Amino acid sequence: MSTPLHHGTPTRDTEAIELIESALAGLNRIILGKDRQLRLSLACLLARGHLLIEDIPGVGKTTLAHALARTLGLVYQRIQFTSDLLPADIIGVSVFEPESGQFRFHRGPVFAQLVLADEVNRATPKAQSALLEAMEEHQVTADGNTYPMTEPFFVIATQNPVYQVGTFPLPESQLDRFLMRIELGYPQDALERQLLLGQDRRDLLATLVPALAPQQLLRLQRDVPQVHASEALLDYVQAVAAHTRRTAEFQAGLSPRAVIALLRAAQAWALMHSHSGVLPEDVQAVLPAVVGHRLAPRDESRFRGAGEIGQHVLDAVPVP
Repeated sequence: MSTPLHHGTPTRDTEAIELIESALAGLNRIILGKDRQLRLSLACLLARGHLLIEDIPGVGKTTLAHALARTLGLVYQRIQFTSDLLPADIIGVSVFEPESGQFRFHRGPVFAQLVLADEVNRATPKAQSALLEAMEEHQVTADGNTYPMTEPFFVIATQNPVYQVGTFPLPESQLDRFLMRIELGYPQDALERQLLLGQDRRDLLATLVPALAPQQLLRLQRDVPQVHASEALLDYVQAVAAHTRRTAEFQAGLSPRAVIALLRAAQAWALMHSHSGVLPEDVQAVLPAVVGHRLAPRDESRFRGAGEIGQHVLDAVPVP
């Protein structure tokens, strides 16, 4: 049975941390030189959020999702979003069966434990919105019936830069459903040489063995909200939110849901790194990924990407 993690006492589950590090070791064999992005992805999953990866094609977005599913032993489905994708292609459809004289619901690919929504901004808003209920409520409603998702349930959506042809930008309300947004970027020269000379990443995926069982992952997810956050730490989180609401730099500040997301992500980061409670450093580590897609600058030329937005907020708010 889970025990609250109190400030000043050792983390109770050393075995769990070892399992997390084992999973990260396997992922780092597949995705080279992106340890921070991998840790953020895993923290997002532990916090029971969903992940948006925005980058150009060919940098490993799909490979990352597939590798996460394999190393965590999760049932994996990939949905290729296109301009003609229909909501039924995502959630499923009811089919009339003459033998029984009744309609039977056939579940769509969203009924998996890790769902990759590939190139989500190439589909129309109607198809994009079909993911919303599943992501937010962990259930799907069809023909008046409700079908729960299998737990754990984690959506990774990839997105091409909006300047590319044939994209439909995600509205702010849907962006807010993603706990984190990250970029992978180009590999360093030495690591790119390893990619050129080494084994194909798809072949390496087959060598991954699960480091955690789904039940262990669910237990870790239940542990995350119990990681202790002191009053001073909560003051810091609220000061960050207050700054985004007062400053003239952004069109709107962080919503209460975004503030909760920041705390949960920081708790997951603290758990992963064996911290006895949430530290300001945990908040700072996850903040750019949590707030970068939620804060729209009034002057688009003022910041280059989520990293600069997050750093601006961190620089403006002193640590208590």
